[in-house]
Amino acid sequence: MAELKKLPDAEFEVMKVVWSNEPPITTGIIMEQLGRAKKWKVQTVISLMLRLVDRGFLRTEKNGKERSFFPEVSKDEYLRFETGNFIEQYHNNSFLNLVNTLYSDNSLTDKDIDELLQWLKERRG
Repeated sequence: MAELKKLPDAEFEVMKVVWSNEPPITTGIIMEQLGRAKKWKVQTVISLMLRLVDRGFLRTEKNGKERSFFPEVSKDEYLRFETGNFIEQYHNNSFLNLVNTLYSDNSLTDKDIDELLQWLKERRG
């Protein structure tokens, strides 16, 4: 598999639809679940999906006139990549720095903090 790179927003939106459906995926599924709401033309969806093939996120098979797409990168793989990138780029590779930013910004609720503490306790055994 090729090295992962950050996806542009439109391509990430397409991948979210791909990940939430059982393969194979068609342009019709993307149009139905995303394209119409975004007011995209079918050609726009096809272009986005072919770019995702070029980037190694999808593979494609042609069955008669219809083209089917299959995910090559899982949602978990991509989210791990993006989260790691975000923490490295904006928080000096420090999870504590990230949490501190959220806490000082009042973004974390007491419930969030309790859940984080519970999560930490479960990891430590």
